[in-house]
Amino acid sequence: MSGSSSTVSSAVARAIAARADDVFGVMGNGNAHVLDALTRTTARFTAVRHEAGGVVAADAYARASGRIAVATTTYGPGFANALTPLAEAAHARIPLVLLTGAAPTTGPRGWDLDQHALALALGVPTVTVDAATPQRRALEAFDRAVRERIPVVLAIPYDLATATAGDEEPVPPDAPLAPPPLDEAANAGLRRAAAVLAAAERPHLLAGRGAWLAGAGAELNRLAAALGATTSSTALGRGLFADAAHDLGVTGGFGDPAAMDAIHDADAVLVVGASLSPFTTRFGRLFGPAAHVIRIDLADASSDERVDVHIRADARVAAEALTELVRAGSPDARVVPRHPEADPEPDPEHAADGRLHPRALAERLATLLPEDRIVVTDGGHFIGWPNTAWPVASPERMIMVGTAIQTIGVGFPSLVGATRARPDTTIVLAAGDGGSLMALADLETAVRVAGGRGMAVVFNDAAYGAEVHAYADRGVAEAATRIPEADFAALATASGAHGVVVRDLADLEPLRTWTSMPPAERPFLLLDCRISPLVVAPFWHEVVAQGAGQSTGAPVRGAKNAASSSVASSGSTADTY
Repeated sequence: MSGSSSTVSSAVARAIAARADDVFGVMGNGNAHVLDALTRTTARFTAVRHEAGGVVAADAYARASGRIAVATTTYGPGFANALTPLAEAAHARIPLVLLTGAAPTTGPRGWDLDQHALALALGVPTVTVDAATPQRRALEAFDRAVRERIPVVLAIPYDLATATAGDEEPVPPDAPLAPPPLDEAANAGLRRAAAVLAAAERPHLLAGRGAWLAGAGAELNRLAAALGATTSSTALGRGLFADAAHDLGVTGGFGDPAAMDAIHDADAVLVVGASLSPFTTRFGRLFGPAAHVIRIDLADASSDERVDVHIRADARVAAEALTELVRAGSPDARVVPRHPEADPEPDPEHAADGRLHPRALAERLATLLPEDRIVVTDGGHFIGWPNTAWPVASPERMIMVGTAIQTIGVGFPSLVGATRARPDTTIVLAAGDGGSLMALADLETAVRVAGGRGMAVVFNDAAYGAEVHAYADRGVAEAATRIPEADFAALATASGAHGVVVRDLADLEPLRTWTSMPPAERPFLLLDCRISPLVVAPFWHEVVAQGAGQSTGAPVRGAKNAASSSVASSGSTADTY
């Protein structure tokens, strides 16, 4: 036993410090005592300016580092402010702990909310601390978040924050989860998959974020080589495949059209750690009618009716077994050349309205941005430009918080979380003007935390671009979709950054200078890029067509889920793009 008394808050703080390095949030009545206790531990607290930003930062931290992080709010309105990013983390299957105050054990006060019900409505469980075993309850929240890859709320009732805690054993060391072994059903499914892939003339491997989380990248590269298969990844899995001669890049609306045609021609497709969202599958048109589709994932069953065989298993363990089966069958290694990419006409510097052409801007930025970078994006129509023009080296270097539930306003706090996770790397934020105005409270946080390691590119078209392009051509009044042009350069400068208005490509020269400077000597840089609202990103044509109810021409076949495996705990997916 510990042999010494402590408060509930200090016991929870010790448990947090044993499982997480970083905490993000806003102090209030409900979490003041536990934050005070955290100052006497090894955990680092980063103050953000809005409760939503705390959850976003913890989410981005987890995506960039692969480690769990903690967000914290007070009870009531502080907790309610965090609900949107909590829903995003739940949909994206991000393990994090939201530490919050709660109503006292004697019952709710007039201003208390039913936080348990609110979280449960988002699919987020709550662990409530008690006085007898506060440390054990805190560790339970962490263990569940990691094991199930979900956010978990850890609630401290108001009257227990300063109460004396029960005597508990010291915090046990953290034990990493071992991937579950393959069961009989999974092995049967893998044998069938090996036979289908070996017999295919045009096999293709598609991997998502779940494959990266499971550490399956190296094995999938070996499997692709053994099959002579082409490869591709979801937007959240980009950089997973190393063979540029056979890799077709990102699937879906961010992909090259000629490469998407090559995937459509495949006669066997292995999908690993990807959820096959409509954005990934081009709303059902990615795979051809003759393709035999096999999916490996931790989900109980496939949500896509094009999947013929669903194998429930850890991505790395399954990929290793499948590679051995393929090699044992000794199929002739096929050399499948990469489908030639289209050679588009270069874009003009300015669009018809005289404002910057967003694709020309993104392509020029690609030549100027630091090579060692992590890209974080807010949500919105603009994401079509950085996602097609700015390559990254591996999946954790493209962080798209917000895409799971299609929210915006998470850009600046995403940069904060990524900076804490990877302080040795330049973090580049791409955001729209609408989302940047929503997240403006944490512009100061981004400047303060990232300094010369951070920069932001605001695609400023004085509009909610997604809504303009989705509804304008249907005759819906545009007034609500327009935004008075904000001067983000001035806002950034007022926050201690260096703001630059970019109206011509020549205005990007300060970025060249900034990139050449040592990070310790340069300020946070924000480029306020005045782009045209007239240019529609290619991926958005598909989104609008689907939203308008237009036929995608997608062949549909019934699902034939022949195999599934036992419960697993790593490599789960939640790809949206």
